[in-house]
Amino acid sequence: MRRLFPALLALLLVTGASAAEWRYEDVGVPIAYFDNGAAQFQFACRGGDLAMGFWVRAPHRTVAEAASMNLAITPDPAGGSGSTMAGASFAQDMPLIHSDGTSVIIRGPVARSWARIAQQAKGTIRVAYVRKLGALEVFDSNEFGAKGSSAAIKRVLDRCG
Repeated sequence: MRRLFPALLALLLVTGASAAEWRYEDVGVPIAYFDNGAAQFQFACRGGDLAMGFWVRAPHRTVAEAASMNLAITPDPAGGSGSTMAGASFAQDMPLIHSDGTSVIIRGPVARSWARIAQQAKGTIRVAYVRKLGALEVFDSNEFGAKGSSAAIKRVLDRCG
């Protein structure tokens, strides 16, 4: 029993320390971001304007070959399926940037709207590239934890929102 307590305590400390949450950096450009390994979702103050970015390291071939795509954000998506789009908000026909993966940058009212959506999420924020050719197709759907998103994004909005 004496050995079990220290082992459990160490496990709890390691688990708590590795819990993923949003980060805030203020090194010249204030940025709030979450990186899940496959993708990064961020809000940053670029040239005094709020910008939202979504970057996928190894995009689906359809995304990698596209000049533009629609983007969807879903706060606290129902179920675990990456294809359900209930409650999603869309940014339509956004130009894509292809360099070490694929990314999209959105500025202005859409970025501010998505910042509010991300701040209100309780558990998870899902972001995906989407297109509609008959049925809605979802590509590179990524989930990001919402822990710390409200505070980190608020700090960026306070500077340039």
